[in-house]
Amino acid sequence: MTVVVAIDAGTTGVRSLAIDEHGAIRTSSYREFPQYFPRPGWVEHDPDEIWDATRATLRDVVETVHGTGEVVAAIGVTNQRETAVVWDRATGRPRHRAIVWQDRRTTADCEALRAAGHLPFVREHTGLVLDPYFSATKLAWLLREGGVEADADLAFGTVDSWILFELTGGASGGVHVTDPSNASRTLLYDIDALAWSAELAELFRVPLACLPEVRPSSGRFGLSDGDELGGLRVPVSGIAGDQQAALFGQACFAPGMAKNTYGTGSFVVVNLGPSHPPPAEGLLTSVGWTVDGATTYVLEGSIFVTGAAIQWLRDGLGVIGDASETGPLAASVPDTGGVVFVPAFTGLGSPYWDPEARGVIIGLTRGSSRAHLARAVVEAMAFQTLDVVQSMQRASGIELAELRVDGGASVMDVLCAFQADLLGVPVCRSAVTETTALGAAYLAGLAEGVWASADDAAAAWASDRTFEPSMDRDEVRARQEMWHRAVERSRGWASGPA
Repeated sequence: MTVVVAIDAGTTGVRSLAIDEHGAIRTSSYREFPQYFPRPGWVEHDPDEIWDATRATLRDVVETVHGTGEVVAAIGVTNQRETAVVWDRATGRPRHRAIVWQDRRTTADCEALRAAGHLPFVREHTGLVLDPYFSATKLAWLLREGGVEADADLAFGTVDSWILFELTGGASGGVHVTDPSNASRTLLYDIDALAWSAELAELFRVPLACLPEVRPSSGRFGLSDGDELGGLRVPVSGIAGDQQAALFGQACFAPGMAKNTYGTGSFVVVNLGPSHPPPAEGLLTSVGWTVDGATTYVLEGSIFVTGAAIQWLRDGLGVIGDASETGPLAASVPDTGGVVFVPAFTGLGSPYWDPEARGVIIGLTRGSSRAHLARAVVEAMAFQTLDVVQSMQRASGIELAELRVDGGASVMDVLCAFQADLLGVPVCRSAVTETTALGAAYLAGLAEGVWASADDAAAAWASDRTFEPSMDRDEVRARQEMWHRAVERSRGWASGPA
């Protein structure tokens, strides 16, 4: 049997998986790597530790695959986005710890650029906003304050580029490449020209020469270094940032198809097709992927707190002893009894982007129980998703036909059923939870003929269960109105009295 190996390099660890032509996971291996917090708000990784975890999991998977007589046709990579890695092309050594997407050290830089009036230009050309989340100000900081020299051997990349460089030979001939999905999250890539922008590079004061070559998301990037993988030399043929890879892994290949990943936070992503609307308030526009010469754009909405609210119920309040109790507890009551919970622990993300918002529980009575609170937490996940989807529909003019879901919280039937009721469209839960890895595998396998076409790959996707809407639309509007009243009470709270 032929398999594709997918490397899923996340924020806390790396998982490698072998995926067969039916989209089934044959084997997997996982390794964590450390996080470093040198100052409050700073988050770093050691690039060598990311590569060590990648190499170890790859070797585990390859050994198992060879033991069963299966053949590895290709390798695909998906990764935490926006994290900035710098290394020396000649020696292969990192020049600084990687600055992670969560890092906030360049907040003042972003504020200064906004104050100087650069936001409209940045929005128009990148589809993003001026925020420390993205890579450009991280790279600028490394050059200005991190002791990194902008010489001829300097290489910058996101985590996919670093892994690809090491995987294809490192200093002995590794390629310095990325794909459009990752490039479009740096603030340095023009998403219409589909090229690095000299104007953006000048704005952020970074040299174009250190940036990787951008190649299509599906296509041969290089061959794996046999010395690293027990003699295995196979094509590395797929790359995509994690959220775009999850959309691809959910087989959302047609415009208007969308997915939501219910993790610690949530990422709602919709396929826009070959064009995109002007920048929309509260939403980000990125390249989804480039396959067979065609580029697909996506709209993305970031929800800061979904599964993290369940952790809070468990660890902060002691309402539950284990996260798995949330679904049954929430389903034990027919509704919230009037309780509304807005989980704005760190502000509100899309479509509000209000960093001053704070969490609110409202509507409590003597009859309110732990079950009502648990249900309010679950319903907040669905209401936040509804807000994002409606913003996306207004911005793009695309009406959702269904929502495909994955992530830890999607195991709750009560959440999926309520989400379908609010959206008024079916909610399809993926049978494979590792959709980011599946997307990387599809991209690599398409390039190497494991799947003949996107339709062939889509046929390998399967739904665990589909939830159909049943709630009356007037009731949905009434419930959303109550949710919005609660949201308004949460907004601007940290800034103090008006």
